[in-house]
Amino acid sequence: MQRENMRFSEKNIQPAALAVLKTLESAGFEAWLVGGCVRDLLLGLQPHDWDVTTNALPEEVMSVFPGHSIPTGLQHGTVSVRALGETIEVTTYRVDGAYFDHRHPSGVTFTRSLSEDLRRRDLTVNAIAMDARGKRFDPFEGERDLTAGVLRCVEDPVRRYREDALRIMRTLRFASRLGFEVEGRTAAAIHSEKELLGNIAAERIREEWFRLLSGAHFAPVMREYTDVFGVFCPEMLPMVGFRQNNPHHIYDVFEHCLHAAEAVRPPTAILRLTMLLHDVGKPLCYTEDAQGVGHFYAHAEIGAEMAGRIAQRLKCSNEEIELLTCLVKNHDMLIPNTRKGLRRALSRFGEERLRELIAVKRADDLAQNHAVHDYQSYFDEVERLLGELLEEEVCFSLKQLAVDGRDLLKAGIPQGPQVGEALAYLFNEVLEERVINEREALLTALKKSRYDLQKRP
Repeated sequence: MQRENMRFSEKNIQPAALAVLKTLESAGFEAWLVGGCVRDLLLGLQPHDWDVTTNALPEEVMSVFPGHSIPTGLQHGTVSVRALGETIEVTTYRVDGAYFDHRHPSGVTFTRSLSEDLRRRDLTVNAIAMDARGKRFDPFEGERDLTAGVLRCVEDPVRRYREDALRIMRTLRFASRLGFEVEGRTAAAIHSEKELLGNIAAERIREEWFRLLSGAHFAPVMREYTDVFGVFCPEMLPMVGFRQNNPHHIYDVFEHCLHAAEAVRPPTAILRLTMLLHDVGKPLCYTEDAQGVGHFYAHAEIGAEMAGRIAQRLKCSNEEIELLTCLVKNHDMLIPNTRKGLRRALSRFGEERLRELIAVKRADDLAQNHAVHDYQSYFDEVERLLGELLEEEVCFSLKQLAVDGRDLLKAGIPQGPQVGEALAYLFNEVLEERVINEREALLTALKKSRYDLQKRP
């Protein structure tokens, strides 16, 4: 993948980062931008973080920025510098000590050599330094790899991943985000060292996986490195190559899920994860009828339980777990295209969740055999009707009911569970469109019901 020649202009550097570079240089020190910000600048992307590396020791950095620096990570040589209202991380050139836990160095040693500092980094595209004038120092030919669209470890890839196994996920995340190819030796090391991911905290795995899932090229990465993802999500592996033997499907279970994840809109990480896992229960539920047609009865319920366990294991938030399990459990349900039916669906799920469920069902349909069916026009009609109901501000939750408990108490309903029963009755009458959602109409309907106030003592 060849890319256009990359151009640089000083105006592309964040003013705060540029000020820090020039201030350190004016004090007689070397100072370079390094890491992701250089990579993104050269790709024409907007960097999110600006990191500076320097041959100045931490105490020297603090002396250059008196009153504007905080020793946030002195054990690693890092000082946070405030400049022009921004915080810039400034780190002394360093060499990492031995890695005993496949994640963190046992210590660091400061060095005056920029080459040695860059040598400890993960990928060549992240091992380019740039000074305030745009001059690059690139001993590992990272700029060449950027131009070619290649991800390559600095020096020995096996050593890089054994030092810090999270680099495996970082490499795959960059492949997903940038659409780069992983160089052969680097790819082989990812496969051979994948079990080291078992040493990484679940929170960090989740963070990298979600960022990977947000990338435009996540599907090829998931397909090529399924064995790697299986280390922390082994439930996915039985889906790979599992034939569905059903006329509604043209892909095996895993390919169907990948295509659905590509199709879902909006393409958020949690919705893509939902589509990846929405059929995770299928291999456990497979049966064939007398004609050899495959069926997966109860796969949604079983899949929801499995997805919930996966999300809990990865330390997802309670909100993410609830969303994931709800959508997986209900992805096979029929969303009605009638006013009454859709109002009941609104009552059950709420607007936001119902729209997410429609998105899931659209994506699921897009990954099936359209020679047999195509439900996209059906979902168009559902969304059109949903828009009408919302524009009419129809009542679909108790809090929207035109009366509340205080109104019923004033009307003579005894305090206690009968108030809740009466509210539920009125809400159901409104959902069924037997009563309009207006105060007087509701109180009148209540009097005519089994809660007839005239018969109460």
